[in-house]
Amino acid sequence: MSYIRTPEERFEGLLDYPFAPNYLDINFAGLLSLRMHYVDEGPKDGPVALMLHGEPTWSYLYRKMIPLFASRGFRVVVPDHVGFGRSDKPLEKTMYSFKAHIDALHHLVEELSLENITLICQDWGGPIGLGVLAREQERFSSVVAANTMLHTVEANLENRIEWSNHSVGESDVRISQGLLAWILYSQRAPDFEASPSVAGTTVREMSSEVLAAYDAPFPDERYKAGMRQFPALIPVTRGDEGALINQLTWAALADFRKPFLTLFSDSDPATKGWEELFKARVPGAAGQPHAQIERAGHFVQEDAGEELAIRILTWLGKA
Repeated sequence: MSYIRTPEERFEGLLDYPFAPNYLDINFAGLLSLRMHYVDEGPKDGPVALMLHGEPTWSYLYRKMIPLFASRGFRVVVPDHVGFGRSDKPLEKTMYSFKAHIDALHHLVEELSLENITLICQDWGGPIGLGVLAREQERFSSVVAANTMLHTVEANLENRIEWSNHSVGESDVRISQGLLAWILYSQRAPDFEASPSVAGTTVREMSSEVLAAYDAPFPDERYKAGMRQFPALIPVTRGDEGALINQLTWAALADFRKPFLTLFSDSDPATKGWEELFKARVPGAAGQPHAQIERAGHFVQEDAGEELAIRILTWLGKA
C-alpha cells in the first residue's frame, strides 16, 4: 500500500470538534483516488471562508473559529492537507512536494466550485493557499495572513525577518539557528509528535484533551511522513522548488489589489517580519487595519481563536 488512512475511531469524542467529515478523491503525486478531508459548515450559498492549517496541525486548529463564521452566513471550508488530520497519508516522504500540496488544494477549490473566497492562512497554509490564489486570483475576494511566510531565499530579505533565511553573495545562504534546528529535528528525532510542537509554540495553557487531539491523526511513525516532510520543504536555497514557486506567488501578489489583512502574533519569532513584507509588497494591504494579536504564539488560532475570528468578521462587516 502506498498510503495509509488513520482509523476513524481516533477522531471520536474529540473536545470541541463536532464537525461532520467530508471527503474528496484527488490525485496526489501520482496516487489516484487519495482521500482528502475537509470540514464544510454553514450555508452552501454563502461567501466562502477558506481556512488553512500548517505544520503539524490539522482542521482541529480552527475549531474555535468555524462556528463563529458559520453563524454569520459563511460557508466555512477547512481542509486537512494530505498527510494530516483525516486526509490520507502517503507512506514515503519523497511523495510530498511543495507543488503536490498546492495542486491538491487547487483541485479541492475547483471541485467544490468555491468562489468569493476569503482566504485565512497560517504557517504552511500561506504558501499553499497563496499558491492557489496565484493561479486563480478571480476566485478570491480577500486574504487574511496570520503567522505565515513565503520564503524565496532572496538577498534582500536580510534583516527583514527574525528567522533569517537569505542568500549571501553568489554561493552562500544565511539561515537562523532556530529554523535550521527545526528542519534537522524533524528529520532526526526518533519520536516526532505533533502536540509538543503545538504546546511549545503557544503562550496560553492547553489541556491534555486538546494536546491529544493534535496527536490523534498520527497513531505511530507510519502516519508521520507528511509531518516530517513539511519542514524539509522549507526553501533554503534560491533554486529550491519552493523558492521558485514562492517567487511566482509574490509576482501574483504584486498585482493583488483586493483587501489583504495581516494579523500576526506578538510571540512568534518564526514568522516575525513577514507581516511587514506583506504590507509593503501587496497593493491590497494598503490602508487595511493590520493588527498584532497580544499574548499569542505561532498557533494564534489556539491562543486567541475567538479574538482572531471577531477581528476578521469585523473587518468583513459581519461581526
